[in-house]
Amino acid sequence: MKRRLVRDVMSKEVVTASPDTTLPDAHALLKQRGIRRLPVVDRGKLVGIVTLGDIREASPSDATSLSIYEVHYLLSKLKVREIMTKAPITVTTSDTIREAAQVMLEHKIAGLPVMEGGKLAGIITESDLFRALVEEPEED
Repeated sequence: MKRRLVRDVMSKEVVTASPDTTLPDAHALLKQRGIRRLPVVDRGKLVGIVTLGDIREASPSDATSLSIYEVHYLLSKLKVREIMTKAPITVTTSDTIREAAQVMLEHKIAGLPVMEGGKLAGIITESDLFRALVEEPEED
């Protein structure tokens, strides 16, 4: 496999949330866009990341004694800042995809925000890495 960089395979159009985004709004955004993670950006700075799994974990179980109205009310008050992973692990656009894959394996995570010059430039996920592998021409 030739040496490919994160910038070559990352998703450049990143959907983000603010720390004040409510959980229902973040969940709706994830579902609407068909994605599983949202970098959290505050005044142009990456401050966290929230995943679909984080949101599911923060939601009450089906065995709750709360009414559906109470559940919706409580969730509407909960903000992304309260459940996000702060200071997420990142890679840069100039890292190799092998380095990004190694970071994901070491930390058991499926996606990484990609930084360039201190700003969020994209996101790279396991799907991006698989796509890069599949699209790589085989050597004879």
